[in-house]
Amino acid sequence: MKLNQIIQIFLIAAAFALLYWSTLKDLIGDWFNDPNFSHGFLIPFVAGYMVWYRQNHLRRMPRNSSISGIFIIILGMMVYLAGNLGAEFFLMRTSMIITLAGIIAFSVGTAILKAVAVPLCYLIMMIPIPAIIWNKIAFPLQLFAAGISSETISMVGIPVFRTGNILHLANTSLEVVDACSGIRSLTSLLALTGAFAFLSHVSVWKKWVIFLSAIPIAVAVNVVRLTITGMLAAWVGPEAAHGFLHDMSGLIIFGIALVLVYLLFILLKKIGKKTRNTSDY
Repeated sequence: MKLNQIIQIFLIAAAFALLYWSTLKDLIGDWFNDPNFSHGFLIPFVAGYMVWYRQNHLRRMPRNSSISGIFIIILGMMVYLAGNLGAEFFLMRTSMIITLAGIIAFSVGTAILKAVAVPLCYLIMMIPIPAIIWNKIAFPLQLFAAGISSETISMVGIPVFRTGNILHLANTSLEVVDACSGIRSLTSLLALTGAFAFLSHVSVWKKWVIFLSAIPIAVAVNVVRLTITGMLAAWVGPEAAHGFLHDMSGLIIFGIALVLVYLLFILLKKIGKKTRNTSDY
């Protein structure tokens, strides 16, 4: 790499850091303080690994500066200003990704930008969802999980009465709060399945199936967790629904979700093999 290229990269990186310093600082603060998005620390590293994973392909691609990168950077700046004027952190943070895309297009060309489009889009996983959207998703999930769990608990002979997102048992009441809605595990599982799908050697439609499977799997395992918690609270005591057992059940259920994703991956690979074997005849 030539000296002028190193200086150019340094100046661009310095300008980017200067512009987004405050935004980055607040974003990292949210990763520290909001357990729903603590996985944000890993996202930039995973995105970087995605790019590194395709390094041989990227090295063979032509590098031609594109003027379209300037327009993408301007778009990023406009999104940033709109977010700053409206005090909308999501827009300000999203503009970082748009601006970064413009820098890539201007520096090395649109062909490289297209090649790293997935890792760039993956960075959106590190940005907390706006509260108004989060609540629109979380509360229906709370009601859904509470409804299915109450029906299941009743089926095993445990008396339970549900009012909204609260399950009333004989010896205690369990409130399906925001943390128990399943959206936390959903966002984390989407981030993991996104990376896993990208790195998997399967066709594009199978990658999408793996990625989107995080939604039903996360919802299902959360319902199972809540149902088991209700059963333990009725059979063992209210303390089973809190503290160590509650936290440990969350880790176990999330581990089961990962196993289910991997089993789906194996199934999809076998479907491909069966199709090829059939065509051989």
